[in-house]
Amino acid sequence: MSLHSRDPILLTPGPITTSLATKTAMLRDWGSWDASFNAVTARVRAALTAIVNAAETHVCVPLQGSGTFSVEGAVNTLVPRDGHVLVLINGAYGKRLARLTEMMGRKLTCFETADDVPTRAADVAGLLDRDASISHVALVHCETSTGILNPLAEIAAVVAQRGKSLIVDAMSSFGALPIDARVTPFDALIAASGKCVEGPPGMGFVFVRKSVLERCAGQSTSLALDLHDQWVYMEKTTQWRYTPPTHVVVALDTALSQFQEQGGQPARLARYTANYRTLIAGMAELGFRPFLDPRIQAPIIVTFHAPPDPKYGFKEFYERVRDKGFILYPGKLTRVETFRVGCIGAIGPDEMRHAVNAMRDVITEMGIRQVSPRDAAARVAA
Repeated sequence: MSLHSRDPILLTPGPITTSLATKTAMLRDWGSWDASFNAVTARVRAALTAIVNAAETHVCVPLQGSGTFSVEGAVNTLVPRDGHVLVLINGAYGKRLARLTEMMGRKLTCFETADDVPTRAADVAGLLDRDASISHVALVHCETSTGILNPLAEIAAVVAQRGKSLIVDAMSSFGALPIDARVTPFDALIAASGKCVEGPPGMGFVFVRKSVLERCAGQSTSLALDLHDQWVYMEKTTQWRYTPPTHVVVALDTALSQFQEQGGQPARLARYTANYRTLIAGMAELGFRPFLDPRIQAPIIVTFHAPPDPKYGFKEFYERVRDKGFILYPGKLTRVETFRVGCIGAIGPDEMRHAVNAMRDVITEMGIRQVSPRDAAARVAA
């Protein structure tokens, strides 16, 4: 895939690089109550639901704002005010999920592992067996702070076996990694427009089990983020309750058409995997070492150890790579210095090769001699 624009290539977990067709879709203005726009909204909801085969059991509730708006809306709407949420954490977004749960006054229990350790289904089972008061489990499928992939299917199975409710933050996995509501039980799955479906940012959406959502009237402590109210109003009128991000919705509709034309989720995963492999191979030649073991790494965003060379500084490195047309992402870890490179968006292996070449040139320009972490260099020397 070649990029048909001169915009910088966004090697980030969102916003991402969008296709020219998706950009062009935002050139028209739409009336938010007009029947033609309402038809676009309905089409987008149906297309999104089809990606996870959820039409028989779940409804798609779109929400204005970033993905975090929809995460907060899901927890606030679906968890009763006397509910008890077990949040599984191995990164910054799990911590954010826990923070917003606590801020909304729901009882919170956290189970945290290291940034490079996936949550095990056996641990979740043990926690649920020891505390029967837990009503909901909240999981980040692909933790964007590192790119680690947590075992959704296995965790969903143990949660369902114990009759608990599962809320999944699938922000960085939806549309690329396989998720099937017919075989993986969840009560809510949350994603957003500006990730693997390759739309612009500005709209989140939650797939909620209809039988659950029907019982959620009045549970939300927020007016704007009440998913039950949003769903009821949209079903009754076909309209959004409050001003929708019209340009984002229409661009997402165009992006979803391309998603299907290109082969859907399997094709999207294949392209991102090719991007990931190209990136890993090229960065290894430069001496960069990924933070995660490849067995637990999703082909979405890769965290690399920063060079230990005293001439390296992320700000200068970032700015020099940006000037060559590529936008990187800072690290999210606190115990080691890292930076991140995204593999998603309307890009292919050619763009990844060019990005690696840009980083190679910047290393030379900055006079960086030591790229590999010192412990890695020591092992090679041994």
